[in-house]
Amino acid sequence: MAIIEQLTKDFLRTKKLPHIWCPGCGNGIVTAALVRAIERADYEQRDVVIVSGIGCSSRAAGYLNFNTLHTTHGRALAFATGLKMARPELILFVIMGDGDCSAIGGNHFIHSARRNIDLNAIVVNNHIYGMTGGQHSPLTPGGKKATTAPRGTLERAFNLLDLARGAGATFGARGNAAQPRQLEQLIARAANHKGFSVVEALSPCPIAYGRRNKLGGAVDMLKDMKENSISMERASRKEQSELEGKTITGVIFAEDIPEYAAEYYNSIGKSIPVRNDG
Repeated sequence: MAIIEQLTKDFLRTKKLPHIWCPGCGNGIVTAALVRAIERADYEQRDVVIVSGIGCSSRAAGYLNFNTLHTTHGRALAFATGLKMARPELILFVIMGDGDCSAIGGNHFIHSARRNIDLNAIVVNNHIYGMTGGQHSPLTPGGKKATTAPRGTLERAFNLLDLARGAGATFGARGNAAQPRQLEQLIARAANHKGFSVVEALSPCPIAYGRRNKLGGAVDMLKDMKENSISMERASRKEQSELEGKTITGVIFAEDIPEYAAEYYNSIGKSIPVRNDG
């Protein structure tokens, strides 16, 4: 308990609490995993920047006691790219929702991946636009209901990590709110990776998504999330038919390719500044 109290005191803006997320929402679990990952990495607090767009998960920037940017819808990666190029020594975490990242922010996402710029994208995927009215997003599973798909969406969902890898990202992982310690470890590994990293954090939305699709309450959704997940290691030992309906978690891919900001600074004959140089 003492450790939790210390992390809360150090890394949260306690005057902003209690938070405004709905009961049972997984955003708090994901945010706590991020805080523990940062503490695990032992970064200086002033070296860490949290950038977010607009949406339920993006509200996390208001609660986190770091340098923070709460930006416009879908544009978080554009703001983060500008900051990384100006201050490449900083460590940037970009928190986005599934709609914020893959719909209006889709072009920024694929080009951040293509450049392989050293940003840590944390995409909180609750399969719905929770804040703006329950519309379906590019990550809403086929057949699931939303306000814009009252009979179930006919569209195929992106596989976000396949999209990221195809566009050029060099690290991709998937975790969920039902297994927060694994998620913490994945975020820490992403932060240690040099290049564009993506962590897809599956999160329950019992109100806008679960209620409409009759998935039960928050506990039911978390239980299903855990039971239907399988680690990358276990999945590699199973036949494809055995993976139907399962969500693979863990590090999905990792590659060592030169990072954009470092290459740019090298091209103009400058070195990247050292963190905490005063």
